[in-house]
This record gives sequence, C-alpha cells and structure tokens, in this order.
Amino acid sequence: MRRQSLAIVAAAFAATALSLSACGGGGTPAASSSGGGSVFALKYPGKLTVCSDVPYKPFEYEEGGKYVGFDMDIATEIAKKAGAELNVVKAGFDSIQSGLFKSQCDIAVSGISITEKRKGNMDFSTPYLDDDLVLVAKKGSGITNLDSAKGKKVSVQGSTTGSDYAKEKDIEATAFETGELQVQSLIAGTTDASLGNQSILRYGIKGKDDLEVVEEIKTGEQLGVAVKKGDTAMLTLVNDTLKTMESDGKMDEIKKKWFGDA
Repeated sequence: MRRQSLAIVAAAFAATALSLSACGGGGTPAASSSGGGSVFALKYPGKLTVCSDVPYKPFEYEEGGKYVGFDMDIATEIAKKAGAELNVVKAGFDSIQSGLFKSQCDIAVSGISITEKRKGNMDFSTPYLDDDLVLVAKKGSGITNLDSAKGKKVSVQGSTTGSDYAKEKDIEATAFETGELQVQSLIAGTTDASLGNQSILRYGIKGKDDLEVVEEIKTGEQLGVAVKKGDTAMLTLVNDTLKTMESDGKMDEIKKKWFGDA
C-alpha cells in the first residue's frame, strides 16, 4: 500500500486540523493516566491528537464534515481509553513516516506498515491488521493468478507494496494515484486486473459481483499505530486499547464493518 513508500521528507509540514471538538490551545502537555498506573502526556489538555493522511478509503476519509474509516474507529477507542476527546490532524504521510508527527500529534494512525526503517523514527504498537496483497479480476476473464496476468493491463496504486511487487515479478503495470481510481479502471474495462493490498481492493470490490479475488499473495505486511520514539506510557495506552478491542470483539466488529466477512 502507499504506506510502504520509501520517500521521506525531512522538512516541517503544514497540517490542517479537523477536530471532533474545537482544538485546544497550546501550552504544557497535560498528564493523564490510562487507569493502569501508566501516566502519559497529551499535547492538548483533554484531547488525544491523532495525525492521519486523509483521504485513504476505507482507513480514513471525510464524510459529512467528520473523519471516518477503519483507522478512525480505532483512534476513537484509544481516545476513550485515554479519557479524552478525539482531535484529528490531517498530515502528509511522508511527514508521518519520518516521525515529524510527534511535533503536532500524540500518535499517528494512518494505515502505517510496520518496517524496520520506520522503527528508527517511531515506536509501533502491536499489529492491528494483516494486509497481504491480492490480485483482482473480472469473472471469466481467464486471469487466475499473476502468471496469467502477464501481458495484460494490470493496475496498481503508485508508490505501494503492490507496485513494488509488480516490478519484482516483471509485470508491466499502470499506476493510479488512489486505490479507488485503481478499482474504477477495472470496472470500466480500461485495465484487466488489479494488484494491491487486500484492505483496499476487497473494500473496493464489495457489492460488485462480477469482480473477484483470483490470487492471495502472502507478504506478511502488518499495520500498526505509531507513537513518539521512547514514549512507553503512550505505547502502553495504545496497546492496552488494541488488546481490549481484540478481547471484547470490537476489532472483529469494525473489520467486518469496513472490509466485510473476508
């Protein structure tokens, strides 16, 4: 997915905040407790400020003046655990993956693939989603796997693991800016197959009976919530939240909500 992009921008970024409540003022961060004795600091009193690269369906996008999506549901649960209101800041992904989000946000939740390189800039929560690659094609197209897709018009999302994998397998692919455009090209018939992360493509083909996943490609890619390097208290809060969501069924509930039974 695009979250695997290797480009890192080291310059400071300009971010636009869209909050579920009015953004609090600056000043000394407020100390709070997750209830388990772990004390963490919030940049704005009473608010958990989350950096996210919007839009990126179905993880985060704007609808009805609010940010919604799979990641936003997770961020909401973390804010509840912190006893704080959710404050979402729109930020470029290069700024997030370089670790610059720490200057404006408490955490980053943005479909971030966990990589060794990124671990040098931030700490990651336990993984909350496995996100292998899939190949999607129209039923009856004759495309059943990557080998049969060679020589066909294959779409990918630019700067993603899907794009990298296509190059690795010597598949000439057409790159689109978003996963949504990628799927639209398949629906319109301008491409014959689509290669990308299952989270994006399975969401994109929901309800489209003429499209199907023809191959699953196990890459081991996993997503995590990012926190400032060395912020063990915040990391504990996030991990405790994810653990609770797994145990009480909330994680399965939102996975089904955004990705379906698959």
